[in-house]
Amino acid sequence: MKFFLDTANLTEIRTAQEMGILDGVTTNPTLVSRESFESFHSLVHEICEVVDGPVSAEVTATDFEGMMSEARTLAALAENVVIKVPMIPEGVKAIRACFNEGIRTNCTLVFSANQALIAAKAGATLVSPFIGRLDDVGEIGMDLIRQIVMIYDNYGFDTEVLVASVRHPAHVTESALAGADVVTMPFGVFQKLTKHPLTDIGLASFLKDWEKVTNGKE
Repeated sequence: MKFFLDTANLTEIRTAQEMGILDGVTTNPTLVSRESFESFHSLVHEICEVVDGPVSAEVTATDFEGMMSEARTLAALAENVVIKVPMIPEGVKAIRACFNEGIRTNCTLVFSANQALIAAKAGATLVSPFIGRLDDVGEIGMDLIRQIVMIYDNYGFDTEVLVASVRHPAHVTESALAGADVVTMPFGVFQKLTKHPLTDIGLASFLKDWEKVTNGKE
């Protein structure tokens, strides 16, 4: 399973990249609004220089022509740019047009299996079901991931399932068990993946015992 970071913060991205397990980055207007930058395009370009894998940059237009204009401009910034397009009728048209032009897309704001099916039929490279937001309204977000994985397997779609709106490490584990292709997560969740209290206790014990060994040889 691929690990993406859901952020527009270059420090977080560089830190994750240094670990050698970062496969890509997803951004959105909310994440971008929290950062300081010369221009949105310059920020996207800089992120693409740090990350080898896909970098999702979202269109803000809600009409077909506007989406396509933004998509072409963003795609020209770097080879690894993927265009985030919302799951609305105009967005589906844009996803298909991008597919025909060889522009990779990430269909975002997906909350149902039917929406994911439509995204795959339109030719989306990635589909982003938002599991945390489903949990927030009393649904079980991971049930949707399992449904989408099964549907895509049934019909051999090339679209990858990218689990979004991840809130905690258990979401990552559950996504891997469900067979998702990608999980995109906040930096805080990414950091927690290496954490376990028994690891800390064990390491402290080893270091304490090693100190006894070194002190005894002096």
